[in-house]
Amino acid sequence: MAEVLSIKERAGLLAELVHWDELDDGRAIRRLFTFKDFSEAFAFMTRVALLAEKADHHPDWANSFNKVEIALTSHDAGGLTQRDVRLARAIEGLR
Repeated sequence: MAEVLSIKERAGLLAELVHWDELDDGRAIRRLFTFKDFSEAFAFMTRVALLAEKADHHPDWANSFNKVEIALTSHDAGGLTQRDVRLARAIEGLR
């Protein structure tokens, strides 16, 4: 099982992933993505799904028309871990 990040590690992460916000007292991170339309949003979700499946680490997410909200946490570890950081970075690479 992955180890939960410390407060200091989380602060460094948020400085790097500037569009992501802390959620649930630092146990998760979240980002809202906005697209031109539903098709672009859904295509993005498909690309993220492929990344997540390959990493065997799946986001909590929601879609409404042209918006996709993604939250990352390691449920089995009880908080934010390096697995979440790696997936967030990979998602950022899709933009």
